[in-house]
Amino acid sequence: MPIAAIRYDIKAGFEDEIAAIFTDYRRPASPSVRDDGGAEVARIVGTAVFLKEDTMVRFIEFEGDIESVARFMAEQPGVREFERKIVPYLAKPRDTATVEGFVRTFTASVMRCVSHLGQTRLSTAG
Repeated sequence: MPIAAIRYDIKAGFEDEIAAIFTDYRRPASPSVRDDGGAEVARIVGTAVFLKEDTMVRFIEFEGDIESVARFMAEQPGVREFERKIVPYLAKPRDTATVEGFVRTFTASVMRCVSHLGQTRLSTAG
């Protein structure tokens, strides 16, 4: 299952303030990403956010294609609210006010995956 890592360049020294923003974070009503016809084209399996000094990274585990996930996230009220609240703590501005700007910023912020090792299940049949 793919995992995307999205990097945020933030101002150092505001870890507690940024963490506090997540206490009111509103998750999407559904993890299902649907196209205009209603067919499921992707699914968000899980997310995690890590923060240290001047870097924040959001990990998104998903099924499907990353652009559909980015567009879905751009339309979520909780994500839009988070992006608005984090503006004072950004070291570099992010163009996330529109869906198109969000998708562009999201795509530009995706970190290169150099290794992704998953659990291997061993068969117990025998």
